[in-house]
Amino acid sequence: MNDYQAPADLLKGKVILITGAGDGIGAQAARTYAKHGATCILLGRTVSKLEAVYDEIVNAGSAEPAIVPLDIKGATPSHYQQMTQTITDQFGKLDGVLHNASVLGHLSSFKDIEQQEWLDVMQTNVNGTVFLTQALIPALEKADNASVIFTTSSVGRKGRAFWGTYAVSKFATEGVMQTLADEYQNKSLRFNCINPGGTRTNMRAQAFPAENPDTLKTPADIMPMYLYLMGNDSIDVNGQSLDCQPKR
Repeated sequence: MNDYQAPADLLKGKVILITGAGDGIGAQAARTYAKHGATCILLGRTVSKLEAVYDEIVNAGSAEPAIVPLDIKGATPSHYQQMTQTITDQFGKLDGVLHNASVLGHLSSFKDIEQQEWLDVMQTNVNGTVFLTQALIPALEKADNASVIFTTSSVGRKGRAFWGTYAVSKFATEGVMQTLADEYQNKSLRFNCINPGGTRTNMRAQAFPAENPDTLKTPADIMPMYLYLMGNDSIDVNGQSLDCQPKR
């Protein structure tokens, strides 16, 4: 799957929403999905970054994307419901979601985690993801075969010292995915997780400031897995947590 060769028209006719689409893995996923035929909905909190990705996609000759400026930390379920209604009115359905947006918080001992930081990380990484998914399910159910991808981490499978807030949020992400996958077994909607591994992103630099970024894979390098799980070749894959860099 990490060597997956996606056909050029893998996502033709599909409408896919990407959170955190302004930079890093989210921006690369949007460009990649658009290149393979998808109409992308770019969700993020910084309009200028979303507009830059929009321009790249249009200039490459791909389908014109939609932009949804939204800060997940401050959004409410009603915001997500209104957005879903707009998606349904404009596109009639939603074929896929990539939950890419996450925040790291500060790395610290568990006893020193500040309450507000805990709440902020959980709001973005867990609560916002849950409420957004709930709102989008009716639009996803209108598609013939829909895929929802959550972003996980190795610290969301085995806790790591000083990563408490982020690790717990990713344990919760794995649990959300598994619960939904079980509920939707043998239906037209599937749920999986991707662990991108160490990738050249701003979040990685924040966590490992002394690391040489040139030793890391780029977001473009790990796109085969993102394409595989979003396209129909993975139609029978549900409830899995997959690694883009299993040997790292």
